[in-house]
Amino acid sequence: MKVFNVKSKQFDYQVVVGEGAWRTLRDFPRDRYSSIFVITEKPLWKRWGKAFAADSKLNGIRTLFVPSGESSKSLRALGLLASQLLKQGADRRSLLVLFGGGVIGDLGGFLASVYMRGVDCIHVPTTILAQVDSSIGGKTAVNLGEMKNLIGTFYPGRLVLSEPRVLSSLSPRNFRSGLYEVIKHAILEGPGFFKQLEACIDSLSPENIDPLLTILPRAVRVKVRVVNRDEREANLRVVLNLGHTFGHALEEATHYRRFAHGEAVGWGLLAISRLGQRLGLLDSSEGERIENLVWRLGPLPSIRDLAPARILRLLPQDKKAVGGSIQWVVPERIGQVRVTADVPREIVEATFRDIQR
Repeated sequence: MKVFNVKSKQFDYQVVVGEGAWRTLRDFPRDRYSSIFVITEKPLWKRWGKAFAADSKLNGIRTLFVPSGESSKSLRALGLLASQLLKQGADRRSLLVLFGGGVIGDLGGFLASVYMRGVDCIHVPTTILAQVDSSIGGKTAVNLGEMKNLIGTFYPGRLVLSEPRVLSSLSPRNFRSGLYEVIKHAILEGPGFFKQLEACIDSLSPENIDPLLTILPRAVRVKVRVVNRDEREANLRVVLNLGHTFGHALEEATHYRRFAHGEAVGWGLLAISRLGQRLGLLDSSEGERIENLVWRLGPLPSIRDLAPARILRLLPQDKKAVGGSIQWVVPERIGQVRVTADVPREIVEATFRDIQR
């Protein structure tokens, strides 16, 4: 197991990654809590609940179930969960264990931040995307209509426990979706990590998670390093938006129904690689390596029917935009990116047409 220390304005916490991570809870000071609630999804808990209970040795836990899917990240779902907690006697000394992927982490983390003005939570991420990204750094949110993550807080968990064996039950599509985020981290980290991914990307699958035992900690380290230097997205943390500006526009243009989040990021990485080349910032050989690695994961949902004009209208709505000015995170080489707002509209449109073809 690898243990990473994260510094927060509220408190410091640990991210534990590797086989046996759930056992860390045996030494967690649970006696300080009056009750423990697990927020999860029924199919996931049915598959892994007994294993988690055996590893963690948590006794007397109560489970609250959330319907699967992005629609659960809503104010309505938040209110229903808060009402259930209240009915079951949750108080200010209760602990929430968020057992699931990004939806559970975002929704449950936001609930923890506002229930009785804040109760402790622990993240137990069960998808690749959640393990390497969304569970780390304290970002919580729910959607408002079709505006993703519009209402939220910064509220870290007391622990993040990433057990890789849980990834073996992911569908092939969800498994691949998380790996696009790992590619993003490898682009940010540098040639060593990127080369490791190039060597093993074809062998990764829910049936073969062994290579992830070394890949996941490297990806987590990228996120932890950035969060430790910029917890509240004042400056540096914007680099984690690599691939997400185009990706978020694609998700919104298709009403969040066509793409898994990682798939949209995959298209975003293809687009930002082409943008970097068009701007003369990224050498074509480096761009080809990035694009080839993305495509080796498998086919992506089509974008051929999407009007470039609509995508261009949606781009300035990205949450990282300032005064309608897009903060583009553009790779200059594998291991180095540049944040710039100075990108002509015609180059952005030409870039999108490039990847559509």
